[in-house]
Amino acid sequence: MNNGTGEMSAKMFMNEGGKIIPCRIYKGGSIGMHRQETGDDINYILAGLGKAICDGVEETLVAGVCHICKKDSEHSIINTGDDDLVLLTVVVER
Repeated sequence: MNNGTGEMSAKMFMNEGGKIIPCRIYKGGSIGMHRQETGDDINYILAGLGKAICDGVEETLVAGVCHICKKDSEHSIINTGDDDLVLLTVVVER
């Protein structure tokens, strides 16, 4: 996704107000760096270990962490662990 590496699976539910995307980034995979052009991207980590890079700032991702990338920011999410990185993403359009 967004020119990331490795493999992931996702299912997107969307309407005009936003998106809900349960997804799984497999070991060694990533979501490539991209700009949030239409809304805020809220990522709640359910399992695994990873890192987010948002506007150049790194954040460790573990179960229970909520990473937020605001509209007009640029971010990437990387699986840095040995297991799948499982997250629920909510995009709020604004």
